[in-house]
Amino acid sequence: MGPTASGKSRIALEIAGQFPVEIVSVDSAQVYRHMNIGTAKPGRDILARTPHHLIDLIDPVEQYSAAQFRRDVLNVMQDITGRGKIPLLAGGTMLYFQALLDGLSVLPEADNRLRATIESKAVISGWPALHKKLAALDIESAARIKPTDSQRIQRALEVCMLTGRPMSEILKAPRNAELPFRLVKLALLPADRGQLHQRIAQRFENMLQEGLIDEVSLLRQQFDLNPELPSMRCVGYRQTWLYLEKKINLEALRDKGIVATRQLAKRQLTWLRSIMRRYEVTALDCLADDVHHQVRVFLHAANIGDGAAQ
Repeated sequence: MGPTASGKSRIALEIAGQFPVEIVSVDSAQVYRHMNIGTAKPGRDILARTPHHLIDLIDPVEQYSAAQFRRDVLNVMQDITGRGKIPLLAGGTMLYFQALLDGLSVLPEADNRLRATIESKAVISGWPALHKKLAALDIESAARIKPTDSQRIQRALEVCMLTGRPMSEILKAPRNAELPFRLVKLALLPADRGQLHQRIAQRFENMLQEGLIDEVSLLRQQFDLNPELPSMRCVGYRQTWLYLEKKINLEALRDKGIVATRQLAKRQLTWLRSIMRRYEVTALDCLADDVHHQVRVFLHAANIGDGAAQ
């Protein structure tokens, strides 16, 4: 686990070269097909050499939930261990890690017809007005959701309407988090936030050089997209959308993309530290020159490869 630009993918590939593992992506952006550059998805040569799972699952017009991830990742882990290999989960979507570790409350599946109705009302009244409606139905959820957060307002209203109960009440119910695996948890954390920011800036510049703008432009031609879809709300894609709409220039795209990625890393670190307070997690400095050696020592000490698949 770790924030963006902490070197998770590189470390995972090195582990795959030394241990009998298959990599499982824990990344809410890499689930989208055709979104390769902005999600830092592994290239074809890497995928051909090292098996990866839970990438390229859906088109950018579709949605993917933490509940779907938990179901899919458990199935994939069972399949990998059934073949005598070890699942190596690597990524920065802390919501997905938390879903795996803590389990999930029993919430209803998405109802596309009801969602369309809610969106139609939002077009007429605006999301802040629907946020007020949510506050009347579920004051706790409304208190933690911003009046402009359309995705979460929509989901909270949907749950209220489908169940007749506040989503906050359902979330308090006991969860079934029992797992048939021994989990060995490793976090890559930066000792110097400034150095991480430098990495983030260079990484976003590389994405622009590799063709992020052309990638988003092609996606807009291929699919019926809008800026409120979860895929287009991903960091980098949201800012490139604004550029293609001629609302910002190239310099602003670069600046806003870097700032948004820094904010993402900050949220990831906050969430990760919350996980670390509740679970036994080994933390290593992702900026250390010998971090690769430290990872190898850690894995050997944890007896990875010696009965760990069971």
